[in-house]
Amino acid sequence: MSKKKIELDPNQYIVSKTDTKGNITYVNDYFMKISGYTQSEMLGQPHSIIRHPDMPKVIFKLLWKKIKSGKDIHAVIKNRAKDGRYYWVFTAFDIHYDADHNIDGYTAYRRGVNNTTIKKIGKLYSELLEIEKQEGVKASEKYLKKFLDKKDMNYDQYAWSLISDDRASSKFFAKMKKLFG
Repeated sequence: MSKKKIELDPNQYIVSKTDTKGNITYVNDYFMKISGYTQSEMLGQPHSIIRHPDMPKVIFKLLWKKIKSGKDIHAVIKNRAKDGRYYWVFTAFDIHYDADHNIDGYTAYRRGVNNTTIKKIGKLYSELLEIEKQEGVKASEKYLKKFLDKKDMNYDQYAWSLISDDRASSKFFAKMKKLFG
C-alpha cells in the first residue's frame, strides 16, 4: 500500500451525500477521481470506506454526535484512497431534513488544506490516536476536551482557526455556509 500524499486541486471540491447511517448515496466526479473508487463501488457503502487509520475515533464520535443532533460541525480529516494514498481535507456538512423535519441525510463538502494545517492537526491527531491505543476513546475524548478548553474553543472553532490562513478554503466554506445554512 502506498503512503504517498495526493495533492488536491485547490479549484475543485469533493462532495458526497450519505443517509443517516453514513451509507453513501452520492459522490461527485472529483471524489471518484481522488479516491480511486468507481461510483458503483461507493454507492451503498459506509463512508468509512475512505477512513484513514491515522484518524482518531474520537473525531468521528464528535462529528456524528453533532450532525445527528442537527448541529453544524467542520472537521479536518485525513482520508485514504483505494490504492492506499492519502489526502487531507477540511469538511463542512449540510444536514437534510424530510417533510416532517426529521434528519434524512447529509452532504459533505471538502477541500484540501495547506501543509501548516496538516502539521498542526496531525500533531494533535497523533496524540489522540496514541491515547486511544493505550487507554481507549474515552481517555482520548478527555484529552481533546482539555486541549480545546486551554484554547477556549470547541472543535469546530479550532478547525476553522486552522484554515483561517488559507484564504481560498476560508472563502469557499464561507460561501458554502451562506448557500446551505
